[in-house]
This record gives sequence, C-alpha cells and structure tokens, in this order.
Amino acid sequence: MSLRLRLALAFAGVALVTGVAVALVAPFAIGQGFARLEAGLSAEPSAAMGRSGVGGPPAGRGPAARAAQIQQDTVLTVVAVALGAAVVASLVGAWAARRIVRPLRSLEDDAAAVAAGDLARRSGLGERADEIGSLGRSFDEMAAGLQRADESRRRLLQDAAHELRTPLAVIDATASAISDGVYEPEPRHLATIRDQSRLMARVVDDLRTIGLAEGGRLSLRRERIGAPPLVAASVAAFQARAAGAGVELAAGPVPEVILDVDRDRVGQALGAMLDNAIRHTPRGGHVMVGSGIEAGRLQIAVTDTGPGVAPEDLERVFDRFYQADASRDRSTGTTGLGLAIARAIAVAHGGSVGVASGPGGGARFWIELPLADVSIPSPASSDW
Repeated sequence: MSLRLRLALAFAGVALVTGVAVALVAPFAIGQGFARLEAGLSAEPSAAMGRSGVGGPPAGRGPAARAAQIQQDTVLTVVAVALGAAVVASLVGAWAARRIVRPLRSLEDDAAAVAAGDLARRSGLGERADEIGSLGRSFDEMAAGLQRADESRRRLLQDAAHELRTPLAVIDATASAISDGVYEPEPRHLATIRDQSRLMARVVDDLRTIGLAEGGRLSLRRERIGAPPLVAASVAAFQARAAGAGVELAAGPVPEVILDVDRDRVGQALGAMLDNAIRHTPRGGHVMVGSGIEAGRLQIAVTDTGPGVAPEDLERVFDRFYQADASRDRSTGTTGLGLAIARAIAVAHGGSVGVASGPGGGARFWIELPLADVSIPSPASSDW
C-alpha cells in the first residue's frame, strides 16, 4: 500500500471515528433532552392556576427557559463526545504516524552514517512496496555507487603508486649511482633516467585522460568524418611497428558511413587496441582490422593470433593497470592504461568496447561508435 494512501486512510479514520461517535451519542442525548422537556411540561401547573397566581412558576423559569437549558445541555453533551472521540482518534493517528515516520528516521540515521564514511550501510527498506521502499532502494543504490566509487578511487591510488614506484626507484638508483661515482654520467645512464621520467609522465597523462572521461569532462573536438579514412590512418600509423615486430597488419573494407567524433581521441583508442594486439602476437602472426554495422553502430574490431585471453580475465582487461600476465613488467614502455583509455574514449562518444577470446585462439577487441547520420547504407556481409 502506498504511503499516500496510508496517510489518506489515517486522516479518514480520524474523521470516521469522530463522526461515528457523534452519530451514536447524538440520538441518545437528544432523546434524553426531549424526555426532560416532556417531564417538565407535564409537571407544569395548569394555565388557570398560573393565571390566579397560585403555584405559578418563578420568574424566568418558564417552559421556554427550561427548553433552552435542555438544548444547551444536549449540545454540550454532543460536543464533549465529539471532542473525546477526536482525542482518541488523534491518539490512534499519532500511533500510525509514528509507525510511518519510524523508517524515515532510520533512513536519516543511515544517511548520517554514510556521510560519516560508513559506505557499506544500507537502509533495509528495499522490500517495502510503498514510497518509503522506493526511497530506500534509491538510497541503497546511491550508497552502493558511492562504495564502488570509493573502492575504485582506492584501487586507482594503489595502482598508480605501484606503477610509479618502479620508474621512481630506477631514477633514484641511477641518479644515486652517478652521484656516488659508481656510474659515469654516460649517455646510456642519462637515457635511462630520461626514459623512466617519460614513462611516469605518460602514466600521469593517461590517468588524467581516464579521470576526465569517467567524470564526463573530457574535451572532445567533434567533427564529421568518414569511417574509412579514420580506420586507414590508424592502421597506417602502426604498419612500421607491426613490421618491426614481425607481425602482418592488414585491414578489411570499411563501410562508407559518417561519424561525429573527435578524430584524435578515436585514433588514440584504436591505437591502444592495435598496440595491444601487436605486443601479444608472436612473430609471424597476423593482426586484422575489420569493420561492420552492428545495431545501428559502426563496430571496428582488431583481431590477433596471439595466445588469447583467459575467460577469467575477459571482464577485467579494460580495467586500469590490469595485466592478464602478472609476470609482465613495463619494460616495453607501456603504462597499462591503453585499453582503459580506449573504453573511456568510447563511452565519452556514446559508444562501447568489448572483447572475445579463448586461450590459444587469439583475441578480438572492438569499439562501437554511433553513426552521425540516421540513414545508413546497407550493412556489409555479417561475416566480416
């Protein structure tokens, strides 16, 4: 039962109790009044005796005065009963109001606990079917969201500290060795400090990009651009890298559709997927970029012939700093944030990312972007 209906019934109950009490007492009180009036009239001396002056009623105590007194007594009786009924009904209403307010006070305490930092606190009102239950469910969802955000923030700080600790340690050790005379200030040692400093700068810049995207504050310079040149530019940028790694990089046909995107940001997302595919594909392997229309969106997929991703890792490959291979370090110069950035950029454009893989069967990463035009050409073959 909704809270509005319960309050309406409570007020109606107060009025009903009062009305019933008055309806039950009023006939009895009025009947008593008429009985007293009739008794008074029958005891009244005859009109003749009254005219002779013998036994006449005292001044001011005639039938009219007696009737007025009986009427007043009857009215007072009815009013007293009505007031008594109203008091009883009000007490019942106060009891009902206390029962209604009790979960709200409990929710107030829960809100104060969450504000004090107890993000695991829940209202326990979600099972109710009224407005209070709806409020409780909204509160629980809010508290759960705050808890997830806090856990994400803590995990981010821990991961960032872990990722920055290694280059900082290398810089400190190399600089200390040069300062103590253990190393000569040769170019190779200075290059080590420079490379680690650049790696730290990339980590900080990538974290900033993800933070802006997740907060909805990532600046996008949108422009209408055809999908084919966008994909071709990303593939061309990694041809030399793939050739150096002994990996064949190729792209299939791209649907002639128009996108309203930030060219550089989408290129950054595609680059993260291509970089990931090339790094995990052994020499002599292949990386294929395919495109097609899926549910009114352009899907760009990067498929490699690497070792694939274990099923337990599929849900986390787009997390910040997540490594399916825990033994892999940052010696390749990567920050471990590329796929997380790809997801953040896709979401900022109203799109999404995904992955499908099986151990030993390669991996297929894709990004989906909404089309700029409502009317799109007929989709290509579904086996792209």
